[in-house]
Amino acid sequence: MTSRLLMPVRTVLTDRTRGAEAPAGEVPGSTRSTPILDREHPLVTALVARVLRESEARGAVTDRARLQVAHGILVTAVRPVYSVEDRRRVSRTLRLGRGSCSQRMAVLEAVARSLGVETRVRGLLVDGTFWYPRFPKLRAFVPEEVLLAWPEFRLDGADGNTGADGHTGADGDTGADASTGADESVWVPIAELFTGLGPAEHGGGFTNSGAETLFEAVARTTVDWDAPAACAGSAPCDLSAHLRTDLGRFSSRDELFDLHGQTLCRPARTLAEPVLGRWSAGAAA
Repeated sequence: MTSRLLMPVRTVLTDRTRGAEAPAGEVPGSTRSTPILDREHPLVTALVARVLRESEARGAVTDRARLQVAHGILVTAVRPVYSVEDRRRVSRTLRLGRGSCSQRMAVLEAVARSLGVETRVRGLLVDGTFWYPRFPKLRAFVPEEVLLAWPEFRLDGADGNTGADGHTGADGDTGADASTGADESVWVPIAELFTGLGPAEHGGGFTNSGAETLFEAVARTTVDWDAPAACAGSAPCDLSAHLRTDLGRFSSRDELFDLHGQTLCRPARTLAEPVLGRWSAGAAA
């Protein structure tokens, strides 16, 4: 049993129903600062400076490698909690030193934009039952569906390898010019920043239980919302059964939340945040 009482009234607008706003598969990204991705804040610029220093020390010279370094820093620097404020500014997440998966992904996006890497997000409405393992005694209060902003990063073709469809560029391009062989940029989802991962060799697929969250899991194992093809037969990575609605792609998470709201309505967030915002992932429910 999940709850709709805590959720806002949401009108689902997919790429098709948005009409002329943006053709399906042609949503641009950006490197600009936004209210959420406040990349010009001193706390964010300090983090970016640290990423660049550690990247240089490790010989990480590509955008993908630098983002991997940034991800590793955030895993240890920002404690995972169940915060429900998806529109929280990146700088505040860094100041608090704790954040949800969504908030930590936003930090990684802000770092990417500061490095000159365009980002955008894919809006996913995920079945609330996906979070049952984390809240076994509180299932009645778990929202019926959770809005997830799944980041994508525009990387050079040679650096991106595969795009957001799991095989080619995100919008059907191959990442290489067929006539010249020149590399082009491709959209790479956060789950593919760490290539060559497989559930069998890395301790199994993501189970959404214990201390590991989606943010940590992408560096350890394959996470895929579009099985079966992209999982290549590795069932543990297949999360497609939990995906209720694909809302399409948005130039920023700000745009996604502007159109579809957050997972919880404002009164529910006001009541829940003081508790969930400090509740560490993996702590007993």
